[in-house]
Amino acid sequence: MSIRDVLDGKLTEKEVEIKGWLVNKRSSGGVQFLIIRDGTGTIQVTVHKDEVAQKAFQDTDRLTQESSIIVKGIAKEDKRAPDGYEVRVKGLRLVHLAEQEYPIGKKEHGVDFLLGYRQLWVRSPRQVAILKVRAEVIKACRDFLDENGFTLTDSPILTPAAVEGVATLFEVPYFGDKAFLAQSGQLYVEATIAAFGKVYCFGPTFRAEKSKTPRHLTEFWMVEPEMAFFTFEDNLKFQEDMVTYIVKKTLEKRSKELAVLKRNVKPLKKAEPPFDRISYTEAIQMLQKGRYKIEWGEDLGTPHERFISLKFEKPVFVHRYPAKAKAFYMQPDPENPEVALCADLMAPEGYGEIIGGSERIHDLKLLEQRIEEFGLPKKAYEWYLDLRRYGSVPHSGFGLGIERILMWICKLKHIRETIPFSRTMKRIYP
Repeated sequence: MSIRDVLDGKLTEKEVEIKGWLVNKRSSGGVQFLIIRDGTGTIQVTVHKDEVAQKAFQDTDRLTQESSIIVKGIAKEDKRAPDGYEVRVKGLRLVHLAEQEYPIGKKEHGVDFLLGYRQLWVRSPRQVAILKVRAEVIKACRDFLDENGFTLTDSPILTPAAVEGVATLFEVPYFGDKAFLAQSGQLYVEATIAAFGKVYCFGPTFRAEKSKTPRHLTEFWMVEPEMAFFTFEDNLKFQEDMVTYIVKKTLEKRSKELAVLKRNVKPLKKAEPPFDRISYTEAIQMLQKGRYKIEWGEDLGTPHERFISLKFEKPVFVHRYPAKAKAFYMQPDPENPEVALCADLMAPEGYGEIIGGSERIHDLKLLEQRIEEFGLPKKAYEWYLDLRRYGSVPHSGFGLGIERILMWICKLKHIRETIPFSRTMKRIYP
């Protein structure tokens, strides 16, 4: 049985057994008040000296923070208890007595210090809340895709070539040759659309970007759908529906966790289709009026995305970037080949890009031309070109960054709290 079952009122006046860890304790005469957590919640348990064996009370007296224990007792409703319920203990067993000095005890610590003890920091209420929201976001992503006829197809972590550009690759030795950690699973997922029609991959991706912004990790997780016969407009509509679903499910299932984070949910409730749209050209004009030094043709950076997303109350698509500023596989706009049929979806409240997507080039000669223009080794992409030689169709897809959307939903200041163990330029421990 779990603490959540007790807090839900399912076990009131019944004998229960709780297995968990000591969060805090205090004493009052012959009574010890313990706060215990078990992963489903926290609850107060009371140990009365005259109601338990002498050894059990002695063990209670010497308990230290994070000691693991098993208690048996009667679940009771009590308005004086922190969550309205408590367990009146009849028996207690000490499983492990934690060391006296808990490294991240009650005093205040800086984030860098806490990241050095991330293996312990994840136990704190705020971090538990964030990671439970993360789990819900991931579940919502997969549920939405599965319910819409998508098939999960796994993509490799080790690849022979780049997806987004060679400058951000992590190179690793590979049996006398070299390989790279995947920047994206996209190219491989594209290969499976001819087998399944609508597909997606979900897993870790790696970018060797020398970026120190609060929005960048070197290792992060993406869900990447690809859809055969989907136009650029189909792609944007699908993204709107998916993000709306994720937000609604999170609000429905994780309201308690969002309350722990003190997240004002009113802005999240505005995430309803249709989302706002501006062209890249319009975005550049907005930035220039805002006195940003940026010219048409340059890609948007973190400050630019923040400025734009603060102008909207719901997610906004910035579409049709210059083709030369984006990846080689993006379909040019037939009405203006200088721009690509691509879009970044930016979260409001200053959070910037959470999705990048496009219609993909489906013409063999055009894709060969783009590979040459980008200076990429054609031999490494022969397998990818085969997809245009045998049954090519117009198709579209996108990548949704789990950590990016989680930052927005939880309204976090830094992306490093969105993942159990963050990897940045200067942190690979623990």
